Parts: sequence; C-alpha cells; structure tokens
Amino acid sequence: MKYDHLVDKNKREAYIKLVETIEQNLPNGFKKVEEYGGIGYVVPHSLYPKGYHVTPDKPLPFLGLIAQKQHIGLYHMGIYADTELLQWFQQEYARQVPTKLNMGKSCIRLTNTKHIPYKLIGDLLQKITPQQWIELYERQLVKK
Repeated sequence: MKYDHLVDKNKREAYIKLVETIEQNLPNGFKKVEEYGGIGYVVPHSLYPKGYHVTPDKPLPFLGLIAQKQHIGLYHMGIYADTELLQWFQQEYARQVPTKLNMGKSCIRLTNTKHIPYKLIGDLLQKITPQQWIELYERQLVKK
C-alpha cells in the first residue's frame, strides 16, 4: 500500500516504518482499514459482531495512525482504557527515549521522527489481543 495520499514526503519514511512496526507486532485478529485520513486497526465484526457502540455498523476501533501537520499521531485505545498499561508505557518511554513524551488521552504524538521508539511501540502493541481489547472495552462500557 502506498501512503502518498496520507502523509507528507518529510514524514513518509517514519510513517511507513511505523506501519511495518504495527504489522509485525500487532496480535492476529485485528484488521487494517483506511479511515479518518489515516490507517486504522479494528476488531472486525467477524470477531465482535456488536461493533463500536456509537456506530454499531462500524467495527470496534483499536489503533489509528494519522499524519498531522506537526506530528504523527498514534492513537492507541488500550492506553486510554487501561491505566496500568498507560503507566508502563510512560515509564518505559521516559527510560528509553531522550525526548519528552507528548501525548493526549489516547494519542502518542510523535513530533521528532528521529526519536520514534519503534521497539517500544512494538512492545506496546504486543500487550493486547483482540479478545483482551473486547473485554477491556466492554468493562469500560459497563462503568458508564
């Protein structure tokens, strides 16, 4: 897949390497889709027929990779829903990466393409299977 329409030339190499990192480390069962101006990875309806609660005809989102003007955004719903996973990631990032972590609730903003922690991102991706994400997602729905 070419990503010319999704990312500027100056971020393309890092974006492609991130896609490769995702595909090498994300557990089997997630499905790659192109949505919201980027690449997404979802739990398909074949594994989770209920779909996303807001729009059930859409599959359950898990991960997104979107090139923004100032950064590449890696949207990982697991770190939004699991505080232990978030804390692990924050600690490992501080330990492994020379730049300060820039993130929102689920968005890891990769502003410096020279300091993208591909191995750490790979480790993060290996931590949640589609089934674990479904269970965590449903627990979050019950809380609301």
